[in-house]
Amino acid sequence: MAYWLNLRRIKFFKLNGASFFELNNMVRIFDILLSSIGLIASSPLYIILILGSIMNSNSPFFRQTRVGQGKKPFTLVKFRTMRPNTVQIATHLANASAVTTLGKILRKTKIDELPQLWNVLKGEMSLVGPRPCLKNQTKLIRARQKLGVFSVRPGITGLAQIRGIDMSEPDLLAQMEAEMIHNMSIKKYFKYIFLTTMGYGRGDRIVVKEKKLNQKKL
Repeated sequence: MAYWLNLRRIKFFKLNGASFFELNNMVRIFDILLSSIGLIASSPLYIILILGSIMNSNSPFFRQTRVGQGKKPFTLVKFRTMRPNTVQIATHLANASAVTTLGKILRKTKIDELPQLWNVLKGEMSLVGPRPCLKNQTKLIRARQKLGVFSVRPGITGLAQIRGIDMSEPDLLAQMEAEMIHNMSIKKYFKYIFLTTMGYGRGDRIVVKEKKLNQKKL
């Protein structure tokens, strides 16, 4: 009978009472396989976006330093959704007017996340895990540090994203991520991926400050 055993925050897959694979190793195998397939399948889209960006004299990619496993920094890659001169701050603090017309479509369809498959392939991220934050998001970093969230690779999607919790709620986000890590299994790994591809959840929302100001005037 197969079952999962949590031992000092490391989960082992048991088959007939014998250790078979550590969960982390199994997840890494699936990460490599699925990210490779995803990169190959999405290559025509890359070509279209790159050609479109060249015509507009802009880079199609957005690179930003994020905090990874063990609080080690790495360079995250996404399709650009904001104007090139936008200040690099947490997404939920950004002004909605900074998002381009194409960027709105990419964010809504989650296509902007596709280049992160390269981060997954390199071993900097996993398909499932806590979303990588910026080094200046100190409140979130402290909450994650306290709950051991940095013990795993950051991910493209996860339980918090499925439930619509983003970095504007750092304490709740860290708690949800810790819950996901504690209860992770291969079944849930594929469940989170499936729900994400079906359109469940969301990325970090952008607060529309102009709307808030207008509401106060009414």
